[in-house]
Amino acid sequence: MTTPGPFDSWLSDMDGVLVHEGVPVPGANKLIEKLQSAGKRFLVLTNNSIYTPRDLHVRLKNSGLQVPVESIYTSAMATADFLQSQRPKGSAYVIGEAGLTTALHEIGYVLTDYRPDYVVLGETRRYDFGALTTAVRLVKSGSRLICTNPDTTGPSPEGLMLGVGAVAAMITAATGSEAYFPGKPNPLMMRNALRRIGAHSETTVMIGDRMDTDVLSGLEAGLETVLVLSGVTDTMEEVERYPFRPNHVKDSVADLIDWIE
Repeated sequence: MTTPGPFDSWLSDMDGVLVHEGVPVPGANKLIEKLQSAGKRFLVLTNNSIYTPRDLHVRLKNSGLQVPVESIYTSAMATADFLQSQRPKGSAYVIGEAGLTTALHEIGYVLTDYRPDYVVLGETRRYDFGALTTAVRLVKSGSRLICTNPDTTGPSPEGLMLGVGAVAAMITAATGSEAYFPGKPNPLMMRNALRRIGAHSETTVMIGDRMDTDVLSGLEAGLETVLVLSGVTDTMEEVERYPFRPNHVKDSVADLIDWIE
C-alpha cells in the first residue's frame, strides 16, 4: 500500500489523538519529533476553551509531549478570531475560564455585563446559575449568543463533564436565540488554523478521534482526513454509522509516522 502525501502541513486534535486521559498515546512523541525535524508546519487543535495555549503546553509537557505554545490552537482562539473579523474592539459578557477571557482580551475586547455586543459561552468547571440567568437576560435584550463549540460533554479526570453545547441549548430554550459555534466541527476553525501556519488545504492532513467533529470539519474544509481509533470513535462499526467517511482509518498516530517525509 502506498503512503499518502506528501503533506506539507499537519493538523491534529489533542485529546484522544496525542493524549488519552492524560497519558501520551504510543507514537505521539515520535510523530511530533519527526514533524519538527522534517520542518513540517503543524498545529494541535482542541475544542477545550478552559486553558490558554501556555497552560496546555505545560500540561502536555508534564505528560511527556513537547508541543510549542505557538503550535496550539483552541476553540477560544477560534472564537476570538471570529469576533475580531465580525466586530473588532467589541464587548462581551463571558462565561468561561482563563483560556477564553485571555483570548478575548488579546483582541482588545471589553468584558462587561452592560449592553455587550455578545454573550460568549465557553467551558467552565462550574456553571453558575446567576451568571447563566444574566446571560439569558442579555440575549433577550439583544446581545448575540456565541459559544466556543457545540460539544455537549467533555472529558475530565473524574469522567464526563457538562459541555458548552448542552448549556447553550438551555440558553436557546430560554431565549429563542440560536448560538453560533466557531469551534469544531465548524470548518471556520480549520481555515483559521491553516491561515495561522500559512498552509493550504490541498497539502494538509487533519488527524482526529471523532467522526462528528474532527473528521467532519476536516472534510468540509477540504483537508485529507485521518480517523485514529484511540479516542471517542474507536470502532469501525461506529464509523459506518455516519453518512461520510474519513480518507483513512488507523489504530493510532503511530501508524502515521512513516507518512512524514
